[in-house]
Amino acid sequence: MWRRLSLRARINLLLALILALGLGINIARLVLEAGPRVQAEDQSVTRLAREFVETMVAGLSDVPDPDARLDQIVQDLSRLRHVSITRQGDAGPRTAEHSEQADDLRAPPAWFVALVHPEQTSVTVPISIHGKPQSLVITSHPDDEIAEIWDGIVTQLEVGSAIAVVLFLVTMLVVGHALAPLEALAQAMTNIEAGYYDARVEPGGSPELAAICAKLNHLAATLGEAVEGKRRLAERAVSLQDSERKEIARELHDEFGPYLFALRAHAGALTRLSDVDRPDPAALRKHGNAILEQVNALQQFTRRILERLRPAGLAELGLREALGALVRLWSESHPEVEIESSVSHTLGATGETADLTIYRIVQEALTNVFRHADATAVSITIEPAERQTGVRDSRGCALVRVSDNGRGLRPGYKDGRGLTGMRERILALGGSLNVRSGDDGVTVEALVPKAAQP
Repeated sequence: MWRRLSLRARINLLLALILALGLGINIARLVLEAGPRVQAEDQSVTRLAREFVETMVAGLSDVPDPDARLDQIVQDLSRLRHVSITRQGDAGPRTAEHSEQADDLRAPPAWFVALVHPEQTSVTVPISIHGKPQSLVITSHPDDEIAEIWDGIVTQLEVGSAIAVVLFLVTMLVVGHALAPLEALAQAMTNIEAGYYDARVEPGGSPELAAICAKLNHLAATLGEAVEGKRRLAERAVSLQDSERKEIARELHDEFGPYLFALRAHAGALTRLSDVDRPDPAALRKHGNAILEQVNALQQFTRRILERLRPAGLAELGLREALGALVRLWSESHPEVEIESSVSHTLGATGETADLTIYRIVQEALTNVFRHADATAVSITIEPAERQTGVRDSRGCALVRVSDNGRGLRPGYKDGRGLTGMRERILALGGSLNVRSGDDGVTVEALVPKAAQP
């Protein structure tokens, strides 16, 4: 049952139990102390009454009518509470004044009277009038003291209960106000779970709850930005794929069309030459060589297209060999540029996706160098990332750095389609791409997360 209660109900119930327990302990203490209090009060009043009586009857022998004076003293002392004073041999019932005083108090229940165990005690005070011995009897009446104690207990119970109820209500209101943000937090979490990342909670309540509300608002905003970034990334990826398809289709049309037309023309010429009785060998060789040139050009074009779609040998030979082949290809086509490539032996396995990403980064960086940089030297370095690279957690990443000594980026430069695609691809993997330009050239630096090893 306790687990089913809300936090507010738990706090209120616990507070009610504490207040009830405190009030109960206090009342129990008063009840247990009632007996000793009655006994102490009875002894004290009896002793004081005896001393008072002895003082008042000390000079009775000197008055004209000692008996009348003694009766007057007894009558005056009948107003005392908790005791009654009578002459030896007189009746012992209490006066009406005592009964009226007792009626003003709440009558204690029988169990309380039995718990206190009152005992009526009597003390005899001997006196002498003209040599004739007499005595006064002081009788204790603990009923008044018991009634007073019981009345005090009931009064304290009533006042304590009223105070406890008021305190409980006030605390319940305070707790309710302090915990009110929890309902708003729960509703906001439900909205965030449903995809409404614009849900916000007004910070309120205690400082701790206000801090939680602020953190939740920040979390919702961050999630909203992440989801929006993911949507833009997916949209950009689709756009890049469409653009790449269009470019490949245009290249196929622009390249394959002329080659196929030339092949058709030369093949038609060969067919016509074969129809004559004595074909010209030189003409046959001419058209045959032309067909071979066109086929060779088609093969090179096909290799470039396949290289763009999927690097040859990357999966079979590995990253190191594939990058070596790429560097050799560029070195052969641009012998005037010195290319240095270094792949650390401590890099370890990076995974197929990371290998392809690293290859594409180097490929795109080299393409930009030879298109725009007018560089004479290029340095390629691939090694494990260190913690000091500035990324929150760069462990498990490969650091790819391509630097050239070219003329750098022009003012106001914006990433082209190639670098934009690489940046978004790396961000999708959880890495980062940074392009720095200066007087000494351009440096492309990327952190590429490795695949998790089983």
